[in-house]
Amino acid sequence: MTAGHASAGDPILPPVVVIAGPTAAGKSRLALGLADAFAGTVINADSMQVYRELRVLTARPSPADEAEVPHRLYGILPGAERCSAGRWRALAMAAINEAWAAGRLPLVVGGTGFYMKVLREGLSPIPHVPAELRAEARRLHAHIGPERFRDAVAAIDPDTAARLPAGDTQRLIRAWEVHAATGIPLSRWHRQAPAEKPSPARFATIVVAPHREHLNAAIEARFRRMIEAGAIDEVRRLLALDLDPSLPVMKAAGVRELAAFLQGTLTLDAACNAATRATRAIAKRQMTWLRHQVAADLTLTAQHSETLTQGIFAFIRRFLLTRGE
Repeated sequence: MTAGHASAGDPILPPVVVIAGPTAAGKSRLALGLADAFAGTVINADSMQVYRELRVLTARPSPADEAEVPHRLYGILPGAERCSAGRWRALAMAAINEAWAAGRLPLVVGGTGFYMKVLREGLSPIPHVPAELRAEARRLHAHIGPERFRDAVAAIDPDTAARLPAGDTQRLIRAWEVHAATGIPLSRWHRQAPAEKPSPARFATIVVAPHREHLNAAIEARFRRMIEAGAIDEVRRLLALDLDPSLPVMKAAGVRELAAFLQGTLTLDAACNAATRATRAIAKRQMTWLRHQVAADLTLTAQHSETLTQGIFAFIRRFLLTRGE
């Protein structure tokens, strides 16, 4: 965003503050402080925190935090459903409009970079994929396994395959099915102009990007707290639902690892170590996305402090007194 002072007669677009960053970076804590200070509504932009079954394991805000300031789009969908970027964008815009109507500042918070992108720019005009092709893609993935399936995607869409690990089942299947339906790689669709108009807002983007050693320590400490807070029982209840293993909620960091512990194939220590490794890998991919896809207006790398907090508040005040181009 390039900010400038308002001039007479120019329309003023309403403000949205985006707080982006990797998992465990402290985004929710920052959002809560800003919401308290600026009469804000916190709007979730994390693809796993939309599912109601995994409050602990996805580090959703606590009930006390949700009671302190308005929170939207947390735990709103059952794990049996899939939340696409398009569906999330429609829900997010509704929540943003609700906040504006109430005279509150929308604070969009999360680590799902693609959600941030489609919020601002809209979605590329990808045609509908028939249900039978979607089912075929899932069957092929199950038959040949994740590594060979990623190789199959690389043969038709090398750009998409290059940025996705073999474990990112949902996005790899999406790339395969879009090519199967249209004959055009998903990466090429994404380079086309969005079919929708950009969001009618001006954005200030804060990126929370701790140094790697601090982030890794935070990930490990947070997972220990999750175990103490009941993550194992949470996964046990999720498994009892007997959901399709390909659903996004079943891919949340820690689900597979704690499921292995519950099934007796991993010790608790081994499961925790595997889950923290998986979470660090997610954080690394999120940081890569942020570096290449997000133009930050303010980047935070230090730990929370009174001086830092004062600087953030001053940044928000300046943003609220200016308009975007």
